[in-house]
Amino acid sequence: MPQSLFSRDYKKFCALLLAERKAAGLTQIDVAKRLRKPQSFVSKYEQGERRLDVVEFLHIAKAIGFDPRSVVDKLG
Repeated sequence: MPQSLFSRDYKKFCALLLAERKAAGLTQIDVAKRLRKPQSFVSKYEQGERRLDVVEFLHIAKAIGFDPRSVVDKLG
């Protein structure tokens, strides 16, 4: 399994997070405020420049308002 931030699966994961944010009608700034992080945090994980751990992913799902299982199911 590739260890790169830019693996096909990780790019898909980032795209799914971006799609969830847009579907919720939120900007990167909106999500960043909910996470109490800078907007650049959201930009970096959406662009694949920053790798997320599971806990961060769950916080993002809650901030955006989607079921994290839906993203995981789309990756599988």
